[in-house]
Amino acid sequence: MKLAEALILRADCQKRLAQLQQRLVRSAVIQEGEAPPENPQVLIAEVDAIVTQLTRLIQQINKTNALTVFQNEETIADALAARDTLLLKQRAYNTLVDAAASTVNRYSASEIKLISTVNVADLQTQTDRLAREIRQLDTQIQQANWNIELME
Repeated sequence: MKLAEALILRADCQKRLAQLQQRLVRSAVIQEGEAPPENPQVLIAEVDAIVTQLTRLIQQINKTNALTVFQNEETIADALAARDTLLLKQRAYNTLVDAAASTVNRYSASEIKLISTVNVADLQTQTDRLAREIRQLDTQIQQANWNIELME
């Protein structure tokens, strides 16, 4: 199985767990004399089976990411960490751009005038550059995921 397939299966397991959780909640409490819409014990057994499958998938994905060389002696796990931190940096810059670019309407000259403490245009350029780097790195990671066999 390719790493990308395992990632799709992992996402599917996570979605199924969320759905099962909702179904369990609907079946957890009923009016006296009524039957639950679904047997909670059957749902719990299904949750247990999916969690077991998910645990194994996550272990295999993590092992594959940690041991597979991606680029320049860097592992996939290293590339994922770099992508995630670039995303954090981009979000921080975006938040700063939004705050600095916002204007406050003044209704009279006596109201306090607010000015930006950063160069919004430069910051936006940096944010756009980060977005491009993130897209490029993510594309490379996705491409690798379809070429790498999942480790046992």
